[in-house]
This record gives sequence, C-alpha cells and structure tokens, in this order.
Amino acid sequence: MELDQLTYQIIGCAMRVHNELGAGFQEIIYQRSLAIELEKEGLPFEREKEQTIFYKGSPVGTRRADFVVDSKIIVELKALSTIDDLHLVQAKNYLTAYAVPVGLLINFGGLSLQYKKI
Repeated sequence: MELDQLTYQIIGCAMRVHNELGAGFQEIIYQRSLAIELEKEGLPFEREKEQTIFYKGSPVGTRRADFVVDSKIIVELKALSTIDDLHLVQAKNYLTAYAVPVGLLINFGGLSLQYKKI
C-alpha cells in the first residue's frame, strides 16, 4: 500500500477515536481504542513493538513503539495538552531505530486531534 494512503487511513482512525472519546483520558485508553480502529480498517499492525537500541554496535537498551503499521509507519501516541519539539525529536529517533520511512506523532490530549507526519 502507498505510504500516503496508509498515513491517511491511520489519521482517519485516530480522528474517529478522538471524535468518540474527546480529550482527557490516559494514553493507554487511546492506544487500545486506536488498535480497535486499525483492526476494523483492516490495517496490519504491531502494538508496543520492542526494538533494541544500539550505540556503536553495542546494545544499550530497548524502546517500544506504540504502533508499527504495515512494517512501514511508526505511530507514536501522546495524550498531552500540546506536543513540542522534544516529542518530534523523539519520534524521529524511532524512525532511525526501527528503520522505517515514515512516522506519525498523534496527540489526543487537545480539544482537536493533533498529528505530525515525520
């Protein structure tokens, strides 16, 4: 599936979750709800996929992405009043660690859904 189309579908799923729940819940509630929407949309995904982080060839820890959709897009969720540059940098680092071309940073914490394509 084309990356733009896949990104569009993921954002649509997130919008349905935000329209139903609004703001004010913990991130895990949105994560579980988005999993339901992605499944209904028929999108292949892995939730909380763990990846080893390396420094100069040595493993130094692990990180879990909220979602990896179709092995092509990292989806990182937040439930904050606003997202800032630190969250964008964090999401960019995940793209490198997971070796995927596109990331989505989605924030459910505002009155309107916020998302950034990376």
